Amino acid sequence: MPRPVVNDLIAFLAVARAQSFTKAAGKLGVSQSALSHTIRGLEERLGLRLLTRTTRSVAPTEAGERLLVSIGPRLDEIESELAALSALREKPAGTIRINAGEHAADAVLWPALEKLLPDYPDINVEIIVDYGLTDIVAERYDAGVRLGEQVAKDMIAVRIGPDMRMAVVGAPAYFDTRPKPLAPQDLTDHNCINLRLPTYGSVYAWEFEKDGRELRVRVEGQLVFNNIALRLNAVLAGAGLACMPEDLVSTYLTDGQLVRVLEDWCPPFSGYHLYYPSRRHTSPAFALVVDALRYRG
Repeated sequence: MPRPVVNDLIAFLAVARAQSFTKAAGKLGVSQSALSHTIRGLEERLGLRLLTRTTRSVAPTEAGERLLVSIGPRLDEIESELAALSALREKPAGTIRINAGEHAADAVLWPALEKLLPDYPDINVEIIVDYGLTDIVAERYDAGVRLGEQVAKDMIAVRIGPDMRMAVVGAPAYFDTRPKPLAPQDLTDHNCINLRLPTYGSVYAWEFEKDGRELRVRVEGQLVFNNIALRLNAVLAGAGLACMPEDLVSTYLTDGQLVRVLEDWCPPFSGYHLYYPSRRHTSPAFALVVDALRYRG
């Protein structure tokens, strides 16, 4: 005997409980004739009459009453569980893993998440600071952060920060015994604080641009670091010149702790973008995080 499909059983329960094809059809959103056809098909497959029909009423037969009592609560329980799962899907929850550089994590990600997360205690965010151009799909990250020009074309990119500028800076004491560089080439005569990045395999070459002319200068100095805090401490101590994101040193420039040089060689460039695979299924939690990070300036 063919097994009744769940939709047929749901149709039977609706009619048996309402004791009316008209009311049950309205509740299920189907025509009365279609519902009647479904019930007849179910009865034929079971080989039993489930409903007694008269011109004025519909009532379960003995077999129909037994089916109503035994199957009804179970289907109600299934429906309740499905509703609970639907609510869970709509409730923002889960862990979001993001790969980002130190500056992006500190300047962009944390300020936005600090405002978002208190209102959504079921959302967890894991930020892994990494200067390498990590394959976020292979490493199972939900998203990564890169400068706009570095995002692969097959990724969805969401701008999360304004345009950026770099600033070459030094402490006033450093310039007491050294002339200020007037062009990028002059940096070869200075003690520069270098940055080592895994993507370059060596120290980072400082990049400059002016009037359409681009220059990459490999500078030298006593110190090489792979993080921002140590470079900032070193330049504030007068240990050399550093090339830093402008927003990180603006306060020190204002209060005179640092002096800027080569400003005309440091034009703005595309800022940070959150990126993720175009085929990624967007969960409510992930959508909330993306919206919180989205740049609206």
